[in-house]
Order: sequence, then structure tokens, then C-alpha cells
Amino acid sequence: MFLKHIGKHNDRKVVIIYRKVPDEGHMALVSYTDNLPSNFHDSIMENLESPAGQAAEELADILFRNLLPDGRSILQAMHAEGFIKKVQTNQVILTPTAKSSARLDEINQILDDMATGEDAAKRMKDLDDNAGLVDPTALKSTDVVTDDPMSDASIANDLLTQSQKMATEAEGLLAESKRLEAEAYAMNPALKPKRATAKKKATAKKRVATKAKA
Repeated sequence: MFLKHIGKHNDRKVVIIYRKVPDEGHMALVSYTDNLPSNFHDSIMENLESPAGQAAEELADILFRNLLPDGRSILQAMHAEGFIKKVQTNQVILTPTAKSSARLDEINQILDDMATGEDAAKRMKDLDDNAGLVDPTALKSTDVVTDDPMSDASIANDLLTQSQKMATEAEGLLAESKRLEAEAYAMNPALKPKRATAKKKATAKKRVATKAKA
């Protein structure tokens, strides 16, 4: 099975969050999978293996838009809890399959050359012959990401989106709660809270009046 965004750094398995750090092309952002709690690991791998995750040029784009079971953005939570590390791209080995590998810095250069229209076919063939690399064109996505998902503006927009989504869900849950309540009372009227009778109301008013005079 061919999978993007996975590799090794110093013989430790990693997921590659950003294959290149903005303004630091020789650095990448990765997360060591053996350090991740199960809730993080399962959510990350589920998104990584999804069609959207495999189509994304950067895994960060998918992790930014999707949530952990506790409702937090996966990417923001990873950043907040220190699960993202910056490492040199020439130290990261991509392992898209069990029998193929290539250095991340070499793949980055090839993809950059392709993006600028330069002929990288020979270099791809050399890598394939020498490193057993599966067709590197499969590593490229046609989607171009222009926004930095770690910027304050992007995070603020995401939080607002999440807030609006939660508000909509809350309204739906409240409406469903009222519907179920009405259905339950219709099935068993004895469950419905009994209203105070006129006699009980009069007695209560009399007690209040008596206390007020005292």
C-alpha cells in the first residue's frame, strides 16, 4: 500500500506535517508516532490514510481542518502539547511503501522543479533506480495551499468556524431533545410533570401573605 506523509527520522517513525517550513526550505515539521497518545495517533492516522489526506500536499492542511474526539483542532492540539518537531529535511527518509524510500530534501527539490516547469524526469528515474522509490509524481498534489495554517488569522478563522458549527449542532440537539420529551410524554402521560392545582396555588399564596404580615 502506498502512503504519503510517512517516513523515518533517526530510525524513528514519523508523520510529516510540513515537508518544508515556510522560509526554511531545509527544515520540515514532523511528529514521532511512538510519542503520541492513542487519541492523537488514531485521529492522525485516520486522516492521513483518508482520500483527502493522501490528496493533500501538506498533511497539516487536513489536520488543521479536522478535530480530535475532544473537539480540538488536531494540528493546534499537537502544537500546543509539543508533539511537533522541526528537523532537517535531509535527515528525513520517506517510506511510502515497505520497499521504497527517498530523502525528503531530494523529493522536495524534484517537486519544486516540477512546479516551476523544469524537467525533473531524469532525476526521478535516478532516484527510482538507486533508492527503489515508487513514482514520486504520486507525492505531488494539484492542490496549492496559499495560507499558513499556523498563523493567528488562520487559527482565529478556524476557531470561529468550529464555534459556529458547535452552535448549529447545539440548536439541533435542543430541538431533538424537545421532540423526544414530547414523544415520551405522549407514550406515557404519567411521566409528565404535574402542574400545581388551583387549590395548591391558593394555599401557597396564603402562606406567603401570612409570612409577609408576620
